[in-house]
Amino acid sequence: MEERTPIVIRRIKKKKHGEHHGGSWKVAYADFVTAMMAFFLLLWLISMVSPDKKIAVSEYFKNFNIFKEQSAGGRSFMDKNAAVLTLTNQAIRLGPQDLAAKLKKAVDEKLGNLKDQVQVDILEGGVRIQIIDLEGSTMFQSGSSELTDKAKTILGLVAENIRDLPNRIAVEGHTDAAPFRGSQTTNWELSTARASAARREMENDGVDPGKIARVVGYADQELYIKENPKDPRNRRISVIVLQQKDGTSASSATAAPIPPGATVPIPAATEVGTGAQTSTGAPSQGPAQSGAAPPPR
Repeated sequence: MEERTPIVIRRIKKKKHGEHHGGSWKVAYADFVTAMMAFFLLLWLISMVSPDKKIAVSEYFKNFNIFKEQSAGGRSFMDKNAAVLTLTNQAIRLGPQDLAAKLKKAVDEKLGNLKDQVQVDILEGGVRIQIIDLEGSTMFQSGSSELTDKAKTILGLVAENIRDLPNRIAVEGHTDAAPFRGSQTTNWELSTARASAARREMENDGVDPGKIARVVGYADQELYIKENPKDPRNRRISVIVLQQKDGTSASSATAAPIPPGATVPIPAATEVGTGAQTSTGAPSQGPAQSGAAPPPR
C-alpha cells in the first residue's frame, strides 16, 4: 500500500500598508497645537504689561542668587532667617538708574513750570531728589518751616513715586549763608525744622513713617552754589532713597560735632556731614520765630 504524502495548506495574511501606524500621530499633533496655543497666549499677555512693570521685573531678576556667597564643600550659605518677600506690582525693588528715570519722567510730565525746581541724581548710596528755591519761587515761607503750596505739590509727587518702595528714606534740609538778624535762631534749627516739615508732608501723602531712616539739618554747610553762598538755590530739601540695607546715608562728608550754642526742638545727634543735626523720624516743631523779621531764605 503506497504511503500518501500529507498535504499542508498554508494561509498567508497580507498586512495592509497603513495598519502599523495607528492613531499615535493625533496625540503628537494635539500636543503641538496645545504648545503653540500656550505660546501665543503668553505673547499676548506680555504685550499687555506696561513698560514700567517690564523694567521692574527685569531688574529684580538681574544677578539673582539665593546664596549669599559661592558655596564650597557642600555647605549652604543661605540665611535660614531670611524673610520671604511677597512681590506685588508696586513693591519691587528698583535699581538706581530705573528709579531715577522714573522720577525724572514723573517730574517732566506732572510738574509743569515747577519741574525746574526739582533735580534728580544718583549717589553712591542711593537716588537723591533735590527740591530747590528759585528767585521768586520759594518752598517755605520766609524765615519759617511752613511749606508753600508749591512745595506740597512737589513733595506729593515725590511721595507718590517712592512710598511703595521697600527702601528707607533720608530727608535733608539746607539753607543759604544769610544769617538771622536780631534772633538766637540759627540756620541749624531752620534747616532741621524744614527737613522735618518735609518728612511730615510726605507721611501725610502715604510714606510709611517706619521707612524714615533719618531727618538731617545741614544749615549752610552743603551749598548747592558754592560760588555764591547766598544764592536762593542753596535753600533746598533733599530726599534720598537709600539703597543700602543698613540705611547708611548717601552723603560722603565726614562727621563733625554740633556747633556751640545750637539748639534744636527735637532730640539732636551728630550725623554724617559737618555739624548735621538729626531726628530719627520723630515728629518735631519748627523753631520759635523772633519778633524781628529775618531775611528771606
